[in-house]
Amino acid sequence: MSIDLMKGDLVRHARRGPGVVEETAGYGDSQAAVVLFARGPERATVPSAELALFTPEELEAYDLVRLAIAQREREETPAAGLGRRWQGGELVLKPQDPGQAAKSLTIESFFHKIVMVRDRLRVLEAQINAHKGLTDAEKVELQQYITRAYGSLTSFNALFQDRQDWFVGQKGERE
Repeated sequence: MSIDLMKGDLVRHARRGPGVVEETAGYGDSQAAVVLFARGPERATVPSAELALFTPEELEAYDLVRLAIAQREREETPAAGLGRRWQGGELVLKPQDPGQAAKSLTIESFFHKIVMVRDRLRVLEAQINAHKGLTDAEKVELQQYITRAYGSLTSFNALFQDRQDWFVGQKGERE
């Protein structure tokens, strides 16, 4: 008995493995589907009678993987927003020597790197505070280095959309 497939259905083929239906043609026993299979970037037209829909357990596992991927992407996306005037912009580093090539990258890429530095400093700060082998005096000394690093990064505050995301230096002043 064949099944009526629709675009987007997750299916399994005995030889080709799991795949997703991209197109269908026909109905009932004469239906065929164009399927993108996971084993290699291979598309194939297969009679629907050769395919089985994912079981509820397989669908749940698939949803869990999609959720994990979405969560990972969200974690990699900076929580801080880039100021509107910089979006789509370009950072160009131009050497004094005209014989040397300039280096350019998108403001978004540069901003992402700055935010990642900030986030790693925050993790370092939390690890220092939680460290059981350091004395309070040692923790304070290491914290001062982190505070100075934040102060060195205040020049980049102009890139942030929200003032609350700015780097704060030694005296708590925002530049």
